[in-house]
Amino acid sequence: MDTWIEESDLYKCVHCGFCLQACPTYLATGLETESPRGRIALMKAVNEGRLPFDSGVERHWDLCIQCRACEVACPSGVPYGQLIEATQNQFKSKERLNFIGKLAHEIVFRKFVTNPKMLRGIFSLLRIYQNSGIQRIIRRSKVIRLISKKLFRLEIKTPYIHGKPLVAKNQTYKAVEGNKKKIFMLSGCVMPLTHGNQMRSAIKVLNVNGFEVQIPEDQVCCGAINSHVGDLDTARMLARKNIDAFQSKNECEIVNMSGGCGARLKEYPELLEEDQEYSAKAKTFASRVKDIHELLIQSEWKCGDSYIDKTVTYQDSCHLANVQGIKDQPREILKCLDGVEFRELPSANICCGAGGTYMISEDDMSSKVLAMKLENVVSTGAKVIATANPGCYIQFENGIRESGLELEVKYVTDLLLESYGSEKEKEY
Repeated sequence: MDTWIEESDLYKCVHCGFCLQACPTYLATGLETESPRGRIALMKAVNEGRLPFDSGVERHWDLCIQCRACEVACPSGVPYGQLIEATQNQFKSKERLNFIGKLAHEIVFRKFVTNPKMLRGIFSLLRIYQNSGIQRIIRRSKVIRLISKKLFRLEIKTPYIHGKPLVAKNQTYKAVEGNKKKIFMLSGCVMPLTHGNQMRSAIKVLNVNGFEVQIPEDQVCCGAINSHVGDLDTARMLARKNIDAFQSKNECEIVNMSGGCGARLKEYPELLEEDQEYSAKAKTFASRVKDIHELLIQSEWKCGDSYIDKTVTYQDSCHLANVQGIKDQPREILKCLDGVEFRELPSANICCGAGGTYMISEDDMSSKVLAMKLENVVSTGAKVIATANPGCYIQFENGIRESGLELEVKYVTDLLLESYGSEKEKEY
């Protein structure tokens, strides 16, 4: 196994089964091999030489969404997230991918994801594709379905682009009033390209609450996308770049708006534990990281006066809740909003099936998990699904469109800004 973990962690699992009802793939299939304890049993068997290291075993590990709800349910403290990432990393080091797989992995995960300019270029083309009307024509004609079912499903999964991208260029957004405090923002890789408008809304919320926000230009992807597919070397490279980008700003907190990104940022110390140059820097960096809901609740935040006539439910972002332990803060914000009727979502702790690139690479399983989730959403009678992670937002948005449901997706910060009335009209 990868040196990031201790081999003894494999044997902490006592197969009690508490993880089963927290695991979305187990709930979708009922199969032991698609549960955390089943996957750990396979890890043990391969590690001990009792089972060959083949594609059949690999498939069960690949189907893990890595939501890490099992860690919360586990009474033995099994660090499942580290185990599955290290296991995936070992597979990649064995070079089990075919030529096409290796090429796709190299292009997507080591070229596009790691290069902000290249990624912006791709999403600019996607924006043109959507805004020009070509996407509507393609979907109505169903020509892609005739060419390839896989290509058709891939096109269906393309995220909708909400406004102009928010490019990190060392810009500063001034606080409106009150006790002003300077903070820095790690914007991430996909969210500022797909949800530029929503990120601006979150920045306005921070400004209203007395925070001056600066977005350093040298930052890169947090590394979560790479680590989830077992590419830990690239994840570590990205972590080092981000630490360097924020190193000269040690006095300020670093806010982020994505549950998945925040979890990875806070786990940089584990990721770089064996790096003599960066291990101490990683600890300092992680100590400064704050999720936006966490930051607001810890400060003297404002709940606006504007009436919002909406029935809202909330889906926990897996890595926000399971890794960062942030569950109550988003709910507290939603419940304070005048006019909002908050309805708790049954099984809100169960993943929606997004899992970063999982919704694309494992479309069938992702769709099964999402279908269970949407049934629960409909049962609440809510008309708005609030979330705190771009992957969840994209997953719900696509699922709502395909299902024909009359629902809308909002970030918690979108609704909070709506309560501020005229402040939301400011141009950024």
